[in-house]
Amino acid sequence: QVHLVESGGGLVQAGGSLRLSCAASGETFSDYTLGWFRQAPGKEQEFVAVINRSGGNTIYADSVKGRFTISRDNAKNMVYLQMNRLNPDDTAVYFCVAGGRGFTYHREMFEYWGQGTQVTVST
Repeated sequence: QVHLVESGGGLVQAGGSLRLSCAASGETFSDYTLGWFRQAPGKEQEFVAVINRSGGNTIYADSVKGRFTISRDNAKNMVYLQMNRLNPDDTAVYFCVAGGRGFTYHREMFEYWGQGTQVTVST
């Protein structure tokens, strides 16, 4: 299996930026599609971004497209989410996810989830 640990969350003012990191261990890191989901208070889990095994293809939710960038470094077993121009609607717990079944953005296809890191955007 794969173990995922997120870091980099915190409190930021609207318009600011944060960079989330996710460290992976376990089975071969490069074999997995990686991504980020988030869950705001009282809401369902929401897809944010996904990156394929080689890092050459990405998919973003419309709500973050143009503001967030997902990247990965297979040599370091790391995946990142650069978040710019944050707004209060981005407030959520952000989860790093991994899936070994292919390049996808559907929640049920990610079998491994981290514990999450809190991102709070203030006004």
